[in-house]
Amino acid sequence: MALLQAHLPIPIPVPVPSSSLNKSQFPSKSSLSLPQFSSLSSLTNTNLSFVRQPHSSFGSFTITCSSAPHSATTTNQKSEFVKDKSVSVVLLAGGKGKRMGASMPKQYLPLLGQPIALYSFYTFSRMPEVKEIVVVCDPSYQDIFEDTREKIKVDLKFALPGKERQDSVYSGLQAIDLSSALVCIHDSARPLVSSSDVEKVLNDGLRVGASVLGVPAKATIKEANSESFVVKTLDRKTLWEMQTPQMHK
Repeated sequence: MALLQAHLPIPIPVPVPSSSLNKSQFPSKSSLSLPQFSSLSSLTNTNLSFVRQPHSSFGSFTITCSSAPHSATTTNQKSEFVKDKSVSVVLLAGGKGKRMGASMPKQYLPLLGQPIALYSFYTFSRMPEVKEIVVVCDPSYQDIFEDTREKIKVDLKFALPGKERQDSVYSGLQAIDLSSALVCIHDSARPLVSSSDVEKVLNDGLRVGASVLGVPAKATIKEANSESFVVKTLDRKTLWEMQTPQMHK
């Protein structure tokens, strides 16, 4: 058997000017540039479906990234099954981002003029199915989201982060409207989720009870024993890399 050698990525510090969170730098809703990420698949225990785009091929799937604002047909398109104002979103924004090595949590680093966390925040806020967004974050960062109240048409709530991700999720769940048909949990450090991706996960979540966004694994994955010897090579056709949002009834 071959000896497995592990090579871990080294975090690269990202210099951020102290004025990077100046509120005057945040664009208004009308000027937001929301990138699109269209390669993700809605993965449930009974269904696999794929989005394919005729742009920028990456394996058998594609990634589309655009700095242009979403059109009305994208941001306002309605789910075929999920009712308007029936979804509660728990937006996780309390991570420390230690592996990033930056001067602040990565979800608050500026990207094209606004904090990363606001990209997915605005995507969810513009979806007719969403009734509220519960932001789980440190109180020192709440003003970033508070300043959007006049630009959004959903309820905005806050919850305190916990020690681990699961603790933060639990904290956010305590604040949601119990009449919601679905709960959507999303990592704010993932800014490229598109409304069309969310629509797929919403529909599958309503249909089977739970769903999550994922992409097929592309790397070769080895299973190793406690002595770091390779036991076998896993079939990547059966492996998926989990992303968010996660949807639950």
